[in-house]
Amino acid sequence: MESECWPVQLADTLKKRGYVMDAPQIIAKTGWTTTELIAELKSINLTESFAIVSLLIGVNNQYRGASINNYRAEFEYLLQRAIIFAENQPTRVIVFSIPDWGVTPYAENRDRLKIRSEIEAFNVCNRKSTLDAGAKYIDITDISQEAATDPSLLAADKLHPSGKMYRRWVKRIVPIIEPIFIDKR
Repeated sequence: MESECWPVQLADTLKKRGYVMDAPQIIAKTGWTTTELIAELKSINLTESFAIVSLLIGVNNQYRGASINNYRAEFEYLLQRAIIFAENQPTRVIVFSIPDWGVTPYAENRDRLKIRSEIEAFNVCNRKSTLDAGAKYIDITDISQEAATDPSLLAADKLHPSGKMYRRWVKRIVPIIEPIFIDKR
């Protein structure tokens, strides 16, 4: 349900706090890799700028066995595009760590330690690139790992985050990005 996705919940939370907020423009789709997001950005030729640009990408790179080097190169390209979309202000770009799908029932007959290790490696990569660029980094992986003992944090498919998990993300996001909006009231 779109009303429960984290960008919509974040916009609603900020509106309730008195900030002027347009509906979020969501470009990426569930299941995409960095390659697919790059292709979409090129096909739509997005030229707008935004007060906040977020980037949460990589879980499907890991799932499909992409190399860390490929991920790093494509992630850094996407990060630079995000900075451009934020009017060349990296502090208005928020990058999220990759959730750990290895704790979900979907991963039951898979090597959960390998999944966790690979996701950690991808997160080391995206965190370093983000901080080097001067953008903000929000670690939500630990929240996703709580789904191992709290199934209510997962959607009905027992793989993707539920609205409840997204609310937890939003609680972590708001104090980090709210200062960006102080002058936007």
